[in-house]
Amino acid sequence: MATDELSSKLSRRLQIEEGAEDPVAVDVSGYQNGSEDKPSTANADSELGAKLIRREELNEGQGEHCQPSMKVFNPYTEFKEFSRNQIKDMERMFKTYDAGKDNYIDLMELKLMMEKLGAPQTHIGLKNMIKEVDEDLDNKLSFREFLLIFKKAAAGELAEDSGLSVLARLSEIDVSTEGVKGAKTFFEAKVKRMGLNKRKEDREKERREREERQNKT
Repeated sequence: MATDELSSKLSRRLQIEEGAEDPVAVDVSGYQNGSEDKPSTANADSELGAKLIRREELNEGQGEHCQPSMKVFNPYTEFKEFSRNQIKDMERMFKTYDAGKDNYIDLMELKLMMEKLGAPQTHIGLKNMIKEVDEDLDNKLSFREFLLIFKKAAAGELAEDSGLSVLARLSEIDVSTEGVKGAKTFFEAKVKRMGLNKRKEDREKERREREERQNKT
């Protein structure tokens, strides 16, 4: 009966530790009848004991998990073209619009972001914005993919009229830090675009005034 009791306790302990795993069944009928099945019971006890010891080692940090290791994303080493302050600014912006606090910006959160920036996009436009940097194809933006927007903008890889280009231009994130690779070029391009937009507005204003004068005459 001692072996039976030990097996029961070990099974119960293993169930508690692993949550969902069924305890290993132990056939003790042969032992109770005095037959020659004692080795089978001993093997079950040994297996249960080994599992329990393994679990305790993992809990205490002595054993090694067999699960594959996950690569940890470090924005400061992967996006070396930006300074720590720039990345922190981008992170603050990302968290501001991550309304669900799930570390992603989905389509509706991106829609709100673009509206807040004063450049609302169509549903198709929003989907295209995500698609352009959505490397894992989950139809939402992770922080890494969000940083890719500014990396592409700094490298001049975004179309002038694309939604992502507008996002980067209106984000007010200062990427003009001297000595940061690509940042100076991005800042100069931004100033140039602002100048072009100003001249375009001036021409449009002159055209409207000319039309008004013509209408009056």
